[in-house]
Order: sequence, then structure tokens, then C-alpha cells
Amino acid sequence: MNTFVYMVRHAESPKEGNERTRGLTEKGNSDVKRVTDILKEEEINIVVSSPYIRSISTVEPLARHIGEEVLIFEDLKERKFYSENNRVSDKELFPLLEKSFSESNFALVGGESNDDCQNRAISVLNELLETFRGEKMVIGTHGIVMTLMMRYFDSTYNLDFLHSTSKPDIYRMEFNEQKLVNVQRLWV
Repeated sequence: MNTFVYMVRHAESPKEGNERTRGLTEKGNSDVKRVTDILKEEEINIVVSSPYIRSISTVEPLARHIGEEVLIFEDLKERKFYSENNRVSDKELFPLLEKSFSESNFALVGGESNDDCQNRAISVLNELLETFRGEKMVIGTHGIVMTLMMRYFDSTYNLDFLHSTSKPDIYRMEFNEQKLVNVQRLWV
């Protein structure tokens, strides 16, 4: 019996504001309807999310549709570069990502490395795979966290992959026990 995990990268959010409380832009809110419509067809049983508002807001309409609450997991939050509450500007972010994907243990003072972020997120994913074996679950997440979780199972999910994703984005991952057997992009 296989388990399906639908990684849902959050919809577009404003570039300014607090990391945890930034919501969605008008376009982001518009895209959420399409995310919900795509996932309605997948017979989802469980909806999980990062604690960040933009992730919750992207998957919450689906949870309402299936009559479930969004289960929040702190360790699915976005990678912390140096301050948990402030967004890293794109100008700062791109060189940090380059270094982080070439040196997975690289971290700024007060921040975490890709290894740290991946370990905490994979711990949650493994728990979910065990708890909800044979189910279909959505995980509302972030680009870096999603890429690092997918990379844990297949190293081809790298910085180029991250740069190729969109906001929002959806990837259906099929697992046999804890082994990833297939990945399909659903957002086109």
C-alpha cells in the first residue's frame, strides 16, 4: 500500500513583512483556488502545513473542502538564514543559496544550514509517512524546505530544481514504505 505526499509550495506572498505572518498577494489568493481544484481530484485525506501564514493560506481551502483541520508542524517552517522573522532579500538570498547547496553544512551566525533544515523537515516527513501510511496527504511548504525534503530521497532535486519551481507549485511524491518511487509535477 503506497502513501502519496503532495508537496505544495505556497502561493505568491508579499516581499516585505514578517516571515511568519506574511500572507498572500492578490495573485497568490487567486492561485489558491486552482491549487484547491487540482487537489480536489486527488482524494486527499490529510492536510499538513508549515506554521507560516502563506503556507497555511495556500492549503486551508482544501482542508475545509475535505472537512479536516490543517495540522501544523513547526519543523516544516522555512529555512532560517539568520533571523527567523525577517525575510532575506533576493539580492542576499541567491548567493546564500549557491553557497548552501555547494556546502550543505554552511550556516550564518544564528542561522541554520541546509543539513539542519533538511534533518528537521525529514524527521516530520518520516513521522507522517509512518502515521498516515497508505493515505494521501498534502504538505503546505516552502521552496527551500520542499527541495531539501525531495533531495533527501533523490539528489537530482538541487538548486537548479529549486529555481525551476513556481509559487505555487505542486509535486506528488509516491512512497512505498519510506522509499520514494515516483514524483510527478501537477502544477502546470
